[in-house]
Amino acid sequence: MEPVFWLGVVGAAALIVFFFLIFLVKQYKRCPSNRILVIYGKVGSERASKCLHGGGAFVIPLIQDHEYLSLEPLVIEIPLEGALSLNNIRVNVPSTFTVGISTDPVLMNNAAERLLTLGDAAIRDQAQDIILGQLRLVIATLSIEEINKDREKFMTLINENVADEINKV
Repeated sequence: MEPVFWLGVVGAAALIVFFFLIFLVKQYKRCPSNRILVIYGKVGSERASKCLHGGGAFVIPLIQDHEYLSLEPLVIEIPLEGALSLNNIRVNVPSTFTVGISTDPVLMNNAAERLLTLGDAAIRDQAQDIILGQLRLVIATLSIEEINKDREKFMTLINENVADEINKV
């Protein structure tokens, strides 16, 4: 056989290897520190998605895909007016909450399952509804005197109730 033929075969093989390596490199997804990388598709028999904070992972084409969830906190204004206290007195409690996705593995998976395709406005609306409901619930269990005198207890109850419900999302 002629050397030109073998040179062509080696060149074609090198080209195939080169394109394969480029393809592999493009499938490696890095996760910046202010985001969560969510890989979904075929990620295991017992999981709907795989969440990573920091680092990176290979995403298998046609079988898996990926999205990012932001870890940046959302500031939510809660204009609560007319909430009934324990002694049936209406209370206005305008407040501001700052919420964000945790890097705890269980909470990251919850967020991936429930918030992945939602935009910031939809996430903000969902969080606002949860917070409003929990604020009303806490206010309904306290008298006006308790709300005014024991602010620390009031804040603790709100934080506990809101955190429990928000963590489910």
